[in-house]
Amino acid sequence: MQHRPLARTGRQVSAIGLGTWQIGGGWGDVAEADALAVLKASVDAGVTVFDTADVYGDGRSEALIGRFLNQHTQPPVTVATKMGRRADQTPENYTLENFRTWTARSREHLGVDTLDLVQLHCPPSAVIEDDATYDALDALVADGMIAAYGVSVETCAQALAAIEHPNVSNVQIILNPFRLKPLEEVLPAAQAAGVAVFARVPLASGLLSGRYTASTTFAEDDHRTFNRHGEAFDRGETFSGVELGVGVSAAAELAESLPEGVTLPAATLAWIASRPGVTTVIPGARDAVQARANAAAADLLTEGLDLDAFDAAVREVYDRRLRDSVHPHW
Repeated sequence: MQHRPLARTGRQVSAIGLGTWQIGGGWGDVAEADALAVLKASVDAGVTVFDTADVYGDGRSEALIGRFLNQHTQPPVTVATKMGRRADQTPENYTLENFRTWTARSREHLGVDTLDLVQLHCPPSAVIEDDATYDALDALVADGMIAAYGVSVETCAQALAAIEHPNVSNVQIILNPFRLKPLEEVLPAAQAAGVAVFARVPLASGLLSGRYTASTTFAEDDHRTFNRHGEAFDRGETFSGVELGVGVSAAAELAESLPEGVTLPAATLAWIASRPGVTTVIPGARDAVQARANAAAADLLTEGLDLDAFDAAVREVYDRRLRDSVHPHW
């Protein structure tokens, strides 16, 4: 497993991390034992960064991570949580007082005095652009409530605005073969500014797993059922904004471009991790088998896959099938 610097924090994090939305909720039921097994399998496979949020299961994800790390202190794991989506997404809610309240709750769930990394959870653009936002976050650092902060965003414009602020440690943005726009400006700008990039939704909500068909159905409480058209939150969060049938066909083309023995999800994770400027990729997992497979994708960074050839396939499929419907929006 490769490890990379987490910007100016002095920490090193694994090239493949773990996103923990699945173990909180919104993806169908994941039993507590299975959730803890995902965390254990990931750490055993070399993962050293967990990404979570206070809204995942209304704190369930954070609490499970806290319980796990209380019993597994080595190797050290960086926990990146997020805040802000338990309240209305209006600029007036992003105050120092609320930040203190939100981070206190996360500290309690995770069982720590100081949070490793807190990211604003896809706030409105006005919040990202406001200097007062970062003054409040700097105050949390000065108080010892958080060690570092970043911003999770929906659009490239939001990422570029966040990167301009000098104490931002990371931006988190959707990046996968169905979402290529961040390659153009966001990754170069982050590199130039010394800001880490977390690539989220790397498998396009499972479309790039190669396991689905156009007729696949999901549980009623799975966002892939209730948010296809942005009914609950940004449409781009579900299947990266790609229509299911189109995504299934595009994924099949990409799978056909791979050598025998290399799976599409592994190739996808390795390809994302190999993009200049990406610090870590944070796929989710519902069970230990999936967690191990995700982490093993890091092996393809050094052998077993012609990353340049797969990059060419990704760009050709994107330009032909997806660019017109995806590129203008995010």
